[in-house]
Amino acid sequence: MIEIDKVSKWYGDFQVLAECSTQVARGDVVVVCGPSGSGKSTLIKTVNGLEPVQAGVIRVDGITVTDRRTDLPKLRAKIGMVFQNFELFPHLSVRENLTLAQVKVLGRGKNEAIERGLRYLDRVGLLAHQDKFPAQLSGGQQQRVAIARALAMDPVAMLFDEPTSALDPEMIGEVLEVMVKLAQDGMTMMVVTHEMGFARKVADRIVFMDHGRIVEDSPTAQFFSAPSSERAREFLAKIIH
Repeated sequence: MIEIDKVSKWYGDFQVLAECSTQVARGDVVVVCGPSGSGKSTLIKTVNGLEPVQAGVIRVDGITVTDRRTDLPKLRAKIGMVFQNFELFPHLSVRENLTLAQVKVLGRGKNEAIERGLRYLDRVGLLAHQDKFPAQLSGGQQQRVAIARALAMDPVAMLFDEPTSALDPEMIGEVLEVMVKLAQDGMTMMVVTHEMGFARKVADRIVFMDHGRIVEDSPTAQFFSAPSSERAREFLAKIIH
């Protein structure tokens, strides 16, 4: 579903990604982890073209993201993305947040968009809050609305960029619970996170990054029990402790 082949990116003279290669099969969950500044968020943003790259090839569902002829807005409509800071429209109600992109981007009728949006709002347990505005919701609730909004677009894959990093500890669990259910339902997911408990429970593979490079790409059980790199062992020792 997602192919990343020898991708490199620079900000001026600083190389933020160095020949990164990995794949995410249909229905798989891949967690990208590593220390701060290792390039995790940049890597996941290249998957739907939010961050352009200077070298390498990226394909999603057979479409070459890195081809200049690719219609990126059309591609992004197929790839759900959930950010750290929710990115909801503050002046729109929850229901309006769920329907706007369906109408404007996918061309759905308003009634169909509302029906679909509310179905996914119910799925994340927030149907009773459809008339509220984002400021009236907790951080965890806002992030669940953001997930429902992405799902309402019928994505072929979901990208999560540290979706719990802006949340209070009590709210993290409710967002992770929604993500666990998505994984169990077979959604293809690529997740940047420091939540190692979630990674251990849900991920099929772990991609570990450091200094812009993929240091390790291995099955989850192997990564946690016997990581092949010294850097991954150091990281795990600190995180688990």
